[in-house]
Amino acid sequence: MKKNRLCMMIALMLAAVGLSAYAENPYVGNWALTLPNGGPGWLGVTQEKGDLDGAILWGGGSVKQVNSIKVEGERLVITRIQVERRGANKGKKITETITATLSGNNLKLVTVKARPDGSKFGRAEFTGKRTPPLPPRPDLSKVKFGAPITLFNGKNLDGWELTNSKSANGWIAEGGVLVNRPTQPKGKQHISYGNLRTTDEFEDFKLKFEVNVPEKSNSGVYLRGIYELQVLDSYGKPLNPHNMGAIYSRITPAVSAEKPAGQWQAFDVTLLDRHVTVVLNGKTIIDNEPLLGCTGGALWSDPMRPGPLYLQGNHGAASFRNIVLTPILKD
Repeated sequence: MKKNRLCMMIALMLAAVGLSAYAENPYVGNWALTLPNGGPGWLGVTQEKGDLDGAILWGGGSVKQVNSIKVEGERLVITRIQVERRGANKGKKITETITATLSGNNLKLVTVKARPDGSKFGRAEFTGKRTPPLPPRPDLSKVKFGAPITLFNGKNLDGWELTNSKSANGWIAEGGVLVNRPTQPKGKQHISYGNLRTTDEFEDFKLKFEVNVPEKSNSGVYLRGIYELQVLDSYGKPLNPHNMGAIYSRITPAVSAEKPAGQWQAFDVTLLDRHVTVVLNGKTIIDNEPLLGCTGGALWSDPMRPGPLYLQGNHGAASFRNIVLTPILKD
């Protein structure tokens, strides 16, 4: 009897150790990546019933699920299958294998790509840093605010600058409105227009502004320089994480609240403790939802550092007015 009880205790202990190993998989979490070209990226690793799942953001574009992710020995191995859009491999399926090794809260990663014939290319090294766990959803009823800051004076671009000084500037102050006109001359070389950012940087805040987006146009407002609040002519379209008011490719609006193109639309956005609330035209479309990491086009991947407000200028035309940011005071 004692022997059976001892065996049962050992079995329970082993089961507990196994469950603990799953729960404590060191790769589970959100990782701020610095890609081979120095640009920002993100890796999210989750685990359910022992199975790993992963999603990745590689510089621009959307967050995408990986094809496979597993731990082999002490390494995390991620596989992505993509169809090349340009170059000698255009139209071919390329398999990318990313291996990661952990040291404390830092990752050392290596990417290698393989063509259908098995030949490898594109080896590169890059790094990742664990993002601290998300805090609980903040109680917005207890928020204390500082003095409002008018970010656009209606007269000129004082307090603003291009994120890349080498880009063309399509921004102008006109009749109290901040206007972007990224005009492309027909039959001539494509012009790369710049994004516009505030020279000041901010932590948590409430942001109010109005935007007017022409038909079929596309812009964006980056909160703290890393989270894109989508600005798009999406009136009448089904709910989508790329629609007006979405956190691009991350958070889908709960309801459609956008107006037809060519009308002024009002945003009221609260960013606090890596959670975001978005009110569009008087309707709450995102309600205190967590931000797991940066979005495509971010200035950097670290969600803990202050950052500017930046307006996307390299896509389509858009006009902004009454841009007022009110800092949130922390105890």
